[in-house]
Amino acid sequence: MSRRMLTVVAATLLALSLGVIGATLPVPFVALGPGPTYDTLGDYEGAPIIDVADLPTYPTSGHLNMTTVSVTDKLSLFTALAFWLSPERRLVPREPIFPSDRTTQEVQDENAAQFTSSELNAVSAALHELGTPASVVVVGVVPDSPADGLLELQDQIVSVDGVPVTTAEAVTEQLGGSLPGQTASLVIRRAGEELTVPVVLGTRPDRPQGFLGITPGLGPLPDTDVTISLGGIGGPSAGLMFALGVVDKLTPGELTGGTFVAGTGSIGPSGAVSAIDGVPFKMIAAREVGATVFLVPAANCEEAVATAPDGLTLVRVDTLDDAVGSLDALRDGAPTPAC
Repeated sequence: MSRRMLTVVAATLLALSLGVIGATLPVPFVALGPGPTYDTLGDYEGAPIIDVADLPTYPTSGHLNMTTVSVTDKLSLFTALAFWLSPERRLVPREPIFPSDRTTQEVQDENAAQFTSSELNAVSAALHELGTPASVVVVGVVPDSPADGLLELQDQIVSVDGVPVTTAEAVTEQLGGSLPGQTASLVIRRAGEELTVPVVLGTRPDRPQGFLGITPGLGPLPDTDVTISLGGIGGPSAGLMFALGVVDKLTPGELTGGTFVAGTGSIGPSGAVSAIDGVPFKMIAAREVGATVFLVPAANCEEAVATAPDGLTLVRVDTLDDAVGSLDALRDGAPTPAC
């Protein structure tokens, strides 16, 4: 075989080897990008995303779309390079998203739990906004806290240490004078059955009082129901849009006035809106499906302004009440708080 032929063969084998390595060698990154969006006023798999039972509801129009971020894992060197070159994708280290000390299933379970809690917080915030008669319910349980394993999401809290509670704040106030090591007695209603649950209070470094480990919020009265159903989504960032969907369904008139509104933001049980991750990708996803207005948590405004796609009006929100007021203003052609 001639020297030239040997060179060609060697170069071909090298190129093939590099191709195989590039196509199979894993890299410690994941790719973030625009994910699917869902209209909280619409349906998912043939059923309403927000379903209200035994409460007056009203027609809605327009869109109130929650937005998501896609996460592409198990990248090869070549696919990572392709994502790196895409203006709509970003490579980030894999470790913060899929920690090496937890399995993928554990991460997915944690994200699903956050999503469930965001749904409950959204209902609580909407009922709080509307002043609707409501029950006090558990909307969050801190993992490994004294309440973990004893209290469950959606447990209705009837009383604490013999004192009836009718607001989420009353639960916190009732435990305000407690000390670590004391036993709090909670009467709860679960699946129609009333139970007494004693919980030995723990400690937290930031407070001297006893630590129970729940987030109390508002839920529908026992004879009514507001449920949010959307599978396969994780994390807390849909709370604001879910809460707006509940408000729109429970109030006369159309909150959006027919406008295509999208947004993001986690929400507390009383309506406070908090910052989230992935705003640039969520805005891209919103614009691609036709949104013209995007609701942004105030703490995310700087990032949103720097990356907003053309044709998308940004509206700053600190609370659910802010968001409702801004949508009312948009419908009436009035100014709204801008980022």
